[in-house]
Amino acid sequence: MINNSKEAIIFDLGGVLLNLDYDLTEKAFISLGMANFGESYSQLQQVNLFDRYEIGEISSFHFVNRLLDLLPPGTTANQVVHAWDAMILDFPVERLNQLEALSQKYRLFLLSNTNDLHIDAVRRSLEKTVGHRNLEQYFEKTYFSSAVGMRKPDSKIFEFVCSENNLDPAKTIFIDDSPQHIEGARLAGIEAFLLEKNQDVFELPFFRS
Repeated sequence: MINNSKEAIIFDLGGVLLNLDYDLTEKAFISLGMANFGESYSQLQQVNLFDRYEIGEISSFHFVNRLLDLLPPGTTANQVVHAWDAMILDFPVERLNQLEALSQKYRLFLLSNTNDLHIDAVRRSLEKTVGHRNLEQYFEKTYFSSAVGMRKPDSKIFEFVCSENNLDPAKTIFIDDSPQHIEGARLAGIEAFLLEKNQDVFELPFFRS
């Protein structure tokens, strides 16, 4: 298990605990007629529209209608939402079980760059796996960028989580699958670990005895 000097773990959500496939959303938008979607949105970077939605500056209604403006006439809002949510896959039940076990020893937190539509999709995915939508039961506290008005990799969001929960950054670790987010955590003094593609989070060396 993790070094005994550590007291808290902050997890990213998508790509770490929840399976994601960004390509499915890109393919869905391409099929709707937005051939350059991948140039606007990706795991590593995204244009202003997505950033604003991810920090709660604009509503889901505004976001969907802005995308409709970029799509061929006749495209529906439901088609846009379905395409946007296509990346949200499943919650492996073994990861949820691991979280429950870890919570007996460590303070667990969730820190996710996400938006209202995806939060709903995540809860539906959780319900399919375990029969409920209560993601919060696995953590001491959950933080969504759209709710707090900040997003990774800004070090301020890591400092905010630590301050609000009296976490010592030196006794806290952060796990994410995006390298820029890892750097943001390290700037806040948190030991951070990058999860590589196709690597399961609980296969990381510090989760092994």
